[in-house]
Amino acid sequence: MAFAGTMMVLLGTFHVIEGIVALFRDQYFLVGDTGLTIHVSYTTWGWVHILGGLVVAAAGVAVFTGKVWARTVGVVVAFLSALVNVAFLASYPVWSALMIVIDVLVIWALTVHGSELKE
Repeated sequence: MAFAGTMMVLLGTFHVIEGIVALFRDQYFLVGDTGLTIHVSYTTWGWVHILGGLVVAAAGVAVFTGKVWARTVGVVVAFLSALVNVAFLASYPVWSALMIVIDVLVIWALTVHGSELKE
């Protein structure tokens, strides 16, 4: 569970960093004419990543309490984070794929080892 909580805080930090870059240097993500999966501005994606990152990090801190609701929220938030990264995949494929892998590891850790913190 410590792994899941730590990775969620790290994942939230990565989202916030990606959101700040999308807000202030949107040309960084322009990789040609492929564009985004969902056609909105990079400013919108920046705010989605920042707000989502804060929620993921807060859920990661809550996972350390060992409560069932925190694990449930953690799984849902990690799933939503993976969906956001799938939509952002066309803009920055390596970073988005790395974050999807972390999301899958977090979901695995929360579902398989969820009850270990209560003991």
